[in-house]
Amino acid sequence: MSSFFTVPGSQKKRKRTAAPEPPKKRLAASKSSGKAPSKVPGPTKNRVERDDDESISGSDSDEDDESYDSVSKDSDAEDQDESDDEGETAAERRLRLAERYLENVKEHVDEAGFDAADIDRDLIAERLQEDVAETKGRVYRQLASELAIDKATRTFFRSNTNAVTSIAACAPYIYTTTKDLYVQKWKTQDLPQHQYPQTTRRKPKKPPAPPRKQPKLETWLKGTTAKSKDKNYQRHTDRILAIAASSDGKFVATGGADHKLIIYDAPTLKPLKVFTHHRDAVTGLAFRRGTNQLYSCSKDRTVKVWSLDELAYVETLFGHQDEVLDIDALAQERCVSVGARDRTARLWKVAEETQLVFRGGAVDKKSRPAVNPRSLLHEGSMDRVAMIDDDLFVTGSDNGSLALWSVQKKKPVYIEPIAHGIDKPLDPKEASAEQDPDPQVVPPPTPRWITAIKTIPYSDVILTGSWDGHIRVWQLSEDKRKIEFRGVLSAPGEEEEDGAPGPITGVVNDISLFERGDRGKDGLCVVVAVGREHRLGRWNPPVKVGRNGGVVFEIPRIQRPAVNGASGSSDEDEEEDE
Repeated sequence: MSSFFTVPGSQKKRKRTAAPEPPKKRLAASKSSGKAPSKVPGPTKNRVERDDDESISGSDSDEDDESYDSVSKDSDAEDQDESDDEGETAAERRLRLAERYLENVKEHVDEAGFDAADIDRDLIAERLQEDVAETKGRVYRQLASELAIDKATRTFFRSNTNAVTSIAACAPYIYTTTKDLYVQKWKTQDLPQHQYPQTTRRKPKKPPAPPRKQPKLETWLKGTTAKSKDKNYQRHTDRILAIAASSDGKFVATGGADHKLIIYDAPTLKPLKVFTHHRDAVTGLAFRRGTNQLYSCSKDRTVKVWSLDELAYVETLFGHQDEVLDIDALAQERCVSVGARDRTARLWKVAEETQLVFRGGAVDKKSRPAVNPRSLLHEGSMDRVAMIDDDLFVTGSDNGSLALWSVQKKKPVYIEPIAHGIDKPLDPKEASAEQDPDPQVVPPPTPRWITAIKTIPYSDVILTGSWDGHIRVWQLSEDKRKIEFRGVLSAPGEEEEDGAPGPITGVVNDISLFERGDRGKDGLCVVVAVGREHRLGRWNPPVKVGRNGGVVFEIPRIQRPAVNGASGSSDEDEEEDE
């Protein structure tokens, strides 16, 4: 008896005999190609049920069979690819990934074009070596010998503010903080050869305008001390001591004497979040390279870790016995900090929750010409730190010593004493109230502190500053066991752009930098924060006159000689056209 819910037996038999036909065709095609079929679907239960459903619904169209065939073919191809990947060994997989990486590098090189000079330098091999060295966290760039320090240009910029306490650079922008609660964003000018590009084939009749050198003030933000009791106020209410900018240009962080850590939106300087976890002044900030993980140090003797992607606090690191004055970090999840008068530098391994302690306090007692032996003071406070790579870092102290440290040793590998010289001795009448003072009463001249220190990550370049008016450039030796003096960026007798003679006047409170062009081929831009006072206090250095503002140094790269007729200098081509 048949009804709407039953199917005649003849129809069922006809459907069962016709079902296996499409798989047979695929099987024959696979045999003709000479390959074994990966997976051949047979008349499974799901297929029979699907046919029954079709017969019940009364639809016998051929479109459903065609769609089923296409889906099964796609699944066969995917299964074959997966089986190929599953069948390869670890060595084959590494080889496949290496070949893919080489193809990507070749495409990147071909986009920029190449000539005989590029082939001679073997750019692909050089790129591979640099990438491997950076992943291992080792020094791989020898830049000190390629910087034309004697040809560096200098530009002073300022606004009507107090002493500039810190500075951070994220190309092409500069961020500065001041003691009178200003946070300012500046935009650096392009290099002169890039400011006025020629748009026509004909040479212009008028001479080009002089290049702009001073950074342009984009935007600024100012706090006030009157809101110190307002907990909802999202700006600083006391001196701003530190600033840092993320490498992706998304976040800017500032820390001040009001115990606040404020996170800003970098393009607009709009406050996003205010953290009040620190119990004393925030003295240093550092971003983990390539991420938005932030490290902060404070006078409350702690180091804190923050995640700015979630705008959240992560953890606190304890260990210092005195206030922590500076901190630095690179790509790995670790940071190094210095603890002022506990005279220790500590390397924090955040993931392992461990720390390495490096104790200072050493002094070089070797006799030096024209130096009073009593001036070689012991290290009293370790104030500044900067990482060279994951194994080496340098520190600066109040006795003027520049120390090189290795994570493999507890004592410094090398110490450069009196890196920025010694102040002039006091006059006997200034040292004593007597009418005829005894010369023995005059204290020995003291070395100048190292008030700022910065390195180019994974390279051999180190920059230091004090109140002697110079930014000194140091080079890490090839054996990584010594620091050698390379030169100064502001030599005596120079004239600034505004006509003021002499070197930098004031205290160098901070240094930041970024490289121009692809992998620094257009040179190095160094920005310096200068003030009439030290960033942490109102101690008056021997410099009687100082200027509050910033200085931009443009250091060109030494052009390589011509290879196979291709000149490596763009200036020579311009002179020939003239």
